[in-house]
Amino acid sequence: MILLDERICIVVNLRRSRENLDIKQYEVAKKLNVHTSTVSGWETGKDIIPLKRLIQFANSYDISLDYLFGLIPENKEYYPIELDLNVLARNLRILRKKNDMTQEDVAEKLHTVQSGYSHYEQGIYLIPTAFLHELTKIYKKFSIDALFGRISK
Repeated sequence: MILLDERICIVVNLRRSRENLDIKQYEVAKKLNVHTSTVSGWETGKDIIPLKRLIQFANSYDISLDYLFGLIPENKEYYPIELDLNVLARNLRILRKKNDMTQEDVAEKLHTVQSGYSHYEQGIYLIPTAFLHELTKIYKKFSIDALFGRISK
């Protein structure tokens, strides 16, 4: 189970990014086609931002996923992510193997079943934000932006 304090790195940097750009919550809500209270929920940690929305936010405002997840201290500019589940799946497999883990090992650490986790490595489903956040704790340091095939400017 993902607790509030485990979401803080995403929450703080989401809000910080918006505030640094001098953008209001209602502007983000309009851009992402959600209600202002939804953005507020993401920023307070009440709700976890879905990964597709987080990518949309990162692409819209040229913000690094590594920065949003708290993996790097300052934003790095990247070209937009073109979400390709096959690229993500391949990179998830590579990352797991680099860390000498099996799907069973990863699934256990994510508190899910291997058959469910395997769907992310097969490109069937997009990995949830919470699971992606947990991978940052399980694996040796890696780039989430690179995981999506994102190229720096």
